[in-house]
Amino acid sequence: MMQAAAKVAVVLLNLGGPEGSQAVGPFLRSLFADPAILGLPGPLQRPLAAVLARARLKSAIANYALMGGGSPLLSETRAQAAALQAVLDARLAPAKVEVFVAMRHAAPTSGETAAQVEAFDPQQVVLAPLYPQYSTTTTASSLKAWREVYRGRVPSRAICCWYDNPGLVSAHAALIERTWAAAGKPPVRLLFSAHGLPMNIVERGDPYPWQVEATCAKVAQSLGSSWDWQVCYQSRVGPMKWLAPSTPEAIGQAAGDGLGVLIDPIAFVCEHVETLVELDIDYRRLAEARGAAPYLRVPALGTSPEFIAGLADAIERALGRTLDGPDGVGCPLRFAHCGARQAQREAR
Repeated sequence: MMQAAAKVAVVLLNLGGPEGSQAVGPFLRSLFADPAILGLPGPLQRPLAAVLARARLKSAIANYALMGGGSPLLSETRAQAAALQAVLDARLAPAKVEVFVAMRHAAPTSGETAAQVEAFDPQQVVLAPLYPQYSTTTTASSLKAWREVYRGRVPSRAICCWYDNPGLVSAHAALIERTWAAAGKPPVRLLFSAHGLPMNIVERGDPYPWQVEATCAKVAQSLGSSWDWQVCYQSRVGPMKWLAPSTPEAIGQAAGDGLGVLIDPIAFVCEHVETLVELDIDYRRLAEARGAAPYLRVPALGTSPEFIAGLADAIERALGRTLDGPDGVGCPLRFAHCGARQAQREAR
């Protein structure tokens, strides 16, 4: 039981997104300047980041214009924080809990949020990255940014991954079934679409695709054996080899088999440009051109009660933890860039 005077800070970490057209350029520059994204030495990465940001600026502004000019990711994350706050207040009373939000490449930055957490002066700090599946490009990058600026009197401990969290799994299954039923239960292939990664990052020991596939298998098991399903990866850019099959390839395969598609954004917990533009507009057009009908898209988890309850469960299990660790089963030993093992190495 929590002590009556205990104060707990929970920090939701997310990628961030530009809230208006003027913020698109700074967002892109921050994203491409992240060493976890390109993996180049600083003297090389900074000028390349500026070139890539300029090259992508016009198309990015056009994509965000399709969503009203900016990303809804911050507003959705704040809604998740409010829903989580209500659950944790009820569960952890009489402790005082405060849920904060920090973005990796947009406001509120880790520095801004760290100052708020330090002023709150909690006895425990739990970091909850809103990336269920761990990757060096997302979770590790956000944790590094946080720890470079946080100076609180107690250390912060992270839930490094929660890819097999029961609430996460049940939330996906419920939304899939709801979306399919609302369409009349047509014959479709269920495509679990996750953001892709270049294979050079995967080959260095990033556990992300293994965790994505494990989440998908858990959700499929929850749905039952009658579903035709496949894992695929979206957002591929550039000439490098990426995780396969790509989502466009999977849509084409389904069309060739005479099936429609039901796409679940398995690695995204909020709506943003990859769901609202890439899935809802670009891939819908592709499906129509290929003859994959119907084209159905499952909404992101948002404030789904099952999802928020599962996240609250993970936070409760993390209380009192001395190191970063997974919620549930960790990675196999073959993955060099496991978040929990990285924390153990740093603690030695």
